[in-house]
Amino acid sequence: MILVATILIVEDEVSINELIKRNLQSVGHTCISVFDGRAAIHELAQQEVDLVLLDIMLPEIDGYEVFQQIQGIPTIFLTARSNLSDKVKGLTLGADDYLVKPFEMLELLARVDAVLRRTKKESNNFKLDGIKIDFESRQVFLNEHPVECTPKEFDLLEVLVNNRNIALSRDRLLELAWGYDYVGDTRTVDVHIQKLRKKLDMESRIKTVYKMGYRLEV
Repeated sequence: MILVATILIVEDEVSINELIKRNLQSVGHTCISVFDGRAAIHELAQQEVDLVLLDIMLPEIDGYEVFQQIQGIPTIFLTARSNLSDKVKGLTLGADDYLVKPFEMLELLARVDAVLRRTKKESNNFKLDGIKIDFESRQVFLNEHPVECTPKEFDLLEVLVNNRNIALSRDRLLELAWGYDYVGDTRTVDVHIQKLRKKLDMESRIKTVYKMGYRLEV
């Protein structure tokens, strides 16, 4: 299951908002940033999101009131309030999680992933630029047009997507896409990578990692 989501970040400190956005986008999420409670309610009336990261101390309308108006959307409270009573209040209202500032981005990413696994409907699709991959039907589209991929090209593409932003050696790619018992040459990986780059216009996305292998950058 490819857990990519549309996430609304409601945080009035611009630097924190931007830092959260960059980290979430680095693992493939689509992010929308707003900086006060009223803007959050307006944004949520305009489009669907999978998750809200919601600061409590906000201009215009505070996070608790925002949350009460958007019931039903998975939400993680982000706040500088570390009192147990504040945490209990947030969770009692029905929030999915509560994270106290300052926090490590890796912890935030882990909590986002955990909430999405509990709340997001399974998605067998992955979208990037004009590419759409349907993992259930094993179909690939570029700008809405189907792209013919061989079984191994598709397997390799799936491995790259599941390990996006991670550098993988040629040997590791062989193990994951071809199987541990494959006895062929690692140049097979290079050939298939070149084909994927050409077919899907991914020259700028599938990066060569010098003297190692490849990385899909999203």
